[in-house]
Amino acid sequence: MKWIKTLISSAFWLLIALSTTALLSVAGAALYFTPGLPDVRQLQDFELHTPLRIFTRDGKLIGEYGEERRMAVDFDEIPDDFIQALLAAEDAAFFDHRGVDPRGLARAAVELASSGGEIQTGGSTITMQVARNYLLTLDRTFTRKIREILLALQMERILTKEEILELYVNKIFLGNRAYGIAAAAEVYYDKPLDELSLAQKAMIAGLPKAPSAFNPLANPERSLIRRNWILYRMRQLGNIDQASYEAAVQEPVTARRHVAQVEVDADYVAEMARQYAVERFGEDAYTGGYRIHTTLDSELQPFARDALANGLIDYDTRHGWRGPEETDIPSGLAEAQARTERRGLEEELSESPEVLETARQAAERSQTEVEGVEGDVSNWLRVLERTPGFGPLQPAIVVANEGRELRVMTRGGELQTVEWDGLSWARAYRNPRARGPEPSSASEIASIGDLVRILQREDGSLRLSQRPDAEGSIVVLEPDTGAILALQGGFSFNASKFNRAVQAQRQSGSIFKPFVFLAALDTGLMTASSVVNDAPVVLQDGSNEIWRPVNSSGDFLGPTRLRVALARSRNLVTIRILQTLGLDATIDYLEGFGFASSRLPRGLSLALGSADLTPMEMTNAYAVLANGGYQVSPWFIERVTRVSDDNLIEEASPMIACRECSDNQTEVEIDGKTYKVAPQVADPTAVYILTDMLRDVIETGTGRAALSLNRSDVVGKTGTTNDQRDGWFAGYNRDLVTTVWIGKDNNESIAEYGGNAALPIWIEFMGRALDGRPEARPERPSGLIQARVDGQTGRRLTDGQSGGINEIFHPDYLPDMEPRRIEQEVEQSSGSQGSGSYEAIF
Repeated sequence: MKWIKTLISSAFWLLIALSTTALLSVAGAALYFTPGLPDVRQLQDFELHTPLRIFTRDGKLIGEYGEERRMAVDFDEIPDDFIQALLAAEDAAFFDHRGVDPRGLARAAVELASSGGEIQTGGSTITMQVARNYLLTLDRTFTRKIREILLALQMERILTKEEILELYVNKIFLGNRAYGIAAAAEVYYDKPLDELSLAQKAMIAGLPKAPSAFNPLANPERSLIRRNWILYRMRQLGNIDQASYEAAVQEPVTARRHVAQVEVDADYVAEMARQYAVERFGEDAYTGGYRIHTTLDSELQPFARDALANGLIDYDTRHGWRGPEETDIPSGLAEAQARTERRGLEEELSESPEVLETARQAAERSQTEVEGVEGDVSNWLRVLERTPGFGPLQPAIVVANEGRELRVMTRGGELQTVEWDGLSWARAYRNPRARGPEPSSASEIASIGDLVRILQREDGSLRLSQRPDAEGSIVVLEPDTGAILALQGGFSFNASKFNRAVQAQRQSGSIFKPFVFLAALDTGLMTASSVVNDAPVVLQDGSNEIWRPVNSSGDFLGPTRLRVALARSRNLVTIRILQTLGLDATIDYLEGFGFASSRLPRGLSLALGSADLTPMEMTNAYAVLANGGYQVSPWFIERVTRVSDDNLIEEASPMIACRECSDNQTEVEIDGKTYKVAPQVADPTAVYILTDMLRDVIETGTGRAALSLNRSDVVGKTGTTNDQRDGWFAGYNRDLVTTVWIGKDNNESIAEYGGNAALPIWIEFMGRALDGRPEARPERPSGLIQARVDGQTGRRLTDGQSGGINEIFHPDYLPDMEPRRIEQEVEQSSGSQGSGSYEAIF
């Protein structure tokens, strides 16, 4: 019996020794690691990473940037059954322990011993996970586990259980860029938390353990097993009854990928705002919860986008069919794999023939059939899924081309038919100025297995289309402030992220001419009735070459009044005006319209728009015309805030045109906000006269198509550059200034004038933008004089002189009077020498 007592005594003291050793080890670890631990109190003010969001002026979302999609929730916003599902999945004893679960740690110790120093599952409580996610790295080591335990114990002393759980549900990664349960609810189900079903809540609750392995999108079968296990646990814990359990476990997987849906398609402006945010805030722009509110008008932006897309598609249709985007695409994945380029796979394929064979078998098992199409179409479906849409153009694969119709497959395996009236336009493209003969059958246009683009028309029917060969831009400004109201920098941001509105420097052609005319009017050297000779001129261009500019029509009108010359866009008249003004003086004057003198050519070709300028620069210059001569500048960021505290980070304070302000006034208050007054760079009377002259472009000149708007308040100017490389139209009324450019990125000819290519886009936009708005003309300046002038000489006529035409003038710059002329019969009967004076007759 003595040996039994000795054994018990030894065991007792061994247990005491082991316990003491364990306690001393814990104490030692605590003393060793505690000084290097982060401060738990910082969690009380922890700021979640929140993506950058871009909005229109009226709060519509146009862009979201950031790898992490987060939507923070307060504890009292979390549904009770969601909390129960999370605890059943991760930490059923959460509200009972002090931050550490001994049984979980025991499992971790076993793993530690069996894995050679790495912890696989870790036995972490929710508190420990919060410590790791917020304060520690994610490496699976013994020292990190010790730090995690110590931090969890500290957290439980400082924070409440509710605060810890709130931190947990807002931080955890749940796959597909979703961080936090509210973001996951939106990403997977497009619903707020409180609208999810019990099964959907259990599905999300199962994600923290392995967001990829249990993802309902990538692995629906595995996620279903984990979801139902969580529901089983909830029933076992008494959180749900049998009926709720049975209904939830039978619910099918309903998760779908729901990305942040923009409310207004304005990718080019959103990208401009993103670039600004990165320049201003660095990489913190993507995580700091910044909100950029732009000047974009949510009603006008879709009009601009649609008008440009429609105009480019119409232009492209006029020039012919360039063929499918891809040809002879294998229908099945197995066939596509057999054709796959094997370069770069040498190591894998040399390992064993089994590698290639098993890959082939896997491809064959992916066979997919679609009713109405013979055979496997698995590869066609994948090609359609990965091919992006370009604006209104969607990808489709030809599955039949019999007679005069194409049968095509679109995303999701839907079969649709393109009838002949949507195909007959497809004459083969030869060059910008030539097309082939009209097709007689669908097989001449596309073959089975070809990737094409289709466009749905207003009546629901389909039309064959293609990504336009030309590009374009449209910019819309508010004249009095320079605010960008709409902007589209190309046909489709998906197709090309190059923003032609602000990045493409192109020759402006004849839309530059009005500024040369205005310089003549403003200086008083000429009036709208001044006559300039439209005749050939031979000039040195500065490079020892002779320059013989001509009019686009190839003819000459002889002596021509300025009003007529601008309406008919006469090149020779504009050159002679610039000669009269002087190049240096004109360039100095043009700086007031936002043109940098360093970028204006020092030659008479400037008169014809040879300067390389962006559509934005041209639109801004026209805004100065539209507002009566005040130098505004384009801008698009109205204010920047942060979602965390709703603090105003910055707010725009643009200079605005103020016609009511006194000459020496520098600030004006509007709606309680103070603005700087934009400097006046052109005389309002001269600008008014030029605007009136530009109306003649619409009434009788190169912009007559705009008469279809049935508005008398719109004016503008067409523009075309050498070899028809660029087509322009810039125009405005009192409320809106809009410029359209169309051309090719490689600077090849578009083979059309601005009046054919750009003007229809401008008309479509302005027609929709101004629909229902009252006419808005500039206010007539006081002192403006109207007088009759001789149509040939441009000089004023007296009341006694018949005929003539009405013209308007600045009161300080009236033309000379036309001398009275005597007809030959009067001279002979009177015996006068015909001096033309009043006295000589009577």
